[in-house]
Order: sequence, then structure tokens, then C-alpha cells
Amino acid sequence: MPLPTLMLLPGLMCDAAVWAPQVQGLSSVAQCVVPAWGLKDSLTAMAQQVLDEAPSERFSLAGHSMGGRVALEVVRLAPHLVERLALLDTGYKPLATGEAGMREREGRLGLVALAREQGMRAMGRQWARGMVHPRRLDTPVFEDVLDMLERSSVEQFAAQQQALLNRPDATSVLASIQVPTLLMTGAEDTWSGPTQHRDMQQAIAGSRLTIVPDCGHMSTMEQPEAVNLALVNWMRSTKR
Repeated sequence: MPLPTLMLLPGLMCDAAVWAPQVQGLSSVAQCVVPAWGLKDSLTAMAQQVLDEAPSERFSLAGHSMGGRVALEVVRLAPHLVERLALLDTGYKPLATGEAGMREREGRLGLVALAREQGMRAMGRQWARGMVHPRRLDTPVFEDVLDMLERSSVEQFAAQQQALLNRPDATSVLASIQVPTLLMTGAEDTWSGPTQHRDMQQAIAGSRLTIVPDCGHMSTMEQPEAVNLALVNWMRSTKR
């Protein structure tokens, strides 16, 4: 009997390396597929790509960071195709209005400008310092994150930042979810931390929350064993 399909959706400027420990660790329970977003500049286009690339009609779906937002968009477009859902280190709210939204927009576009001027790795040395637990700064894990950024282009960075600036409000999607759902975040994730995931847990009936200790935003790379254990248990779940 073939293994079930698990679509693993990477976040902003991440590639298959962000899910490499999970592809290996879950090889006995799932056929893992990691899409590459290319120059797509909307979450809806990315979600449609997931639907087009899935090798089976129904599939399980896990998204990290921006990939979690794409996963919610997949659920909005085709809820009947999703067997179970995992959202890691992610969010669901749209760009804020007023001054807060303007600050975010300026910050994202400023990073794109920095990448154009100095290159992706130089930009990443500034931006990615908030992506990992402070103890992992300037460690091999941090360098692996910079390597991912360097493998991508400024054009991809600009496209994906545009997608996030135009992100939809997924509040109504959360309330509609009716499949086994796992929420997971690093205890020290300063971008999409425990508070936001507890809010999502309240909105998704029957969902489960795992907070990974000693972990920042890049949970799949920082604490792969803990993430793998939670995902294996989730893949084997049959109840919400």
C-alpha cells in the first residue's frame, strides 16, 4: 500500500533544506513533497501550485512560516482535499492598518533594497538574526539559513515579500477547519510565537498545540527531533 502524501510548504526564502530533517525522519510514514515557489508573488498562486503538484488527490499538509499561510490558503481553496493540517511558526492575520502596517511594509521593502545593494547573504546576516534562538547565532544552523538565502535571488525575495504584504485575513479559514490539526512553534520564536499559536488553537476546534523548548522561528532546523516526533504522531492521528 502506498504511503500517504505529505506536502511540506517552505517559508519566506526557504527551500527544501528547511524540511530536510523531516523528509528523512518521516520517510516511513509519508511520501514527502516540498514545492519551490519560484517567482510567485501571491499566496493564492502558491496554494494553486500545491494543488497542481500534489501526487495524490488527497494529502496531508504542513506549512512553516509563510508556508503556513499558504497552507491556510490551500484549505480555503480546496478543503475537501486536505486530510490533516500542521501549521508551524506561522500566522493568520493580514497586514495591519495604519502606522503598524506602514512600518511593516517599509521594513520588508527595505530588506529587498538591502539585498539588491549588498547581496542576499549580507542582507541575511542582518535579517536572519531574529530567526533562530540567540544561542544559535553564528552556529552551523545559522549558516545553513544563510546558505538558503544565498541560493535564492533578489527577484524571488521581492516576489515573496509582495505576497506577504498582500496576505489575506485567514481568520474565517481557521474556524472552518475540520481535520486533525497540529500547531507548533518555538518557545522563543519572536516572529510567530506561542501567543499567536494559542489564539489559533482557540479558533480551530480540536486542534493540538506543541511549544518546542529552546527554539526560535526555524523550528524544523533548530529542533528537528522534537518536530519530527510531533509530526509522526500527527500523521498517525485519526481524530481531531
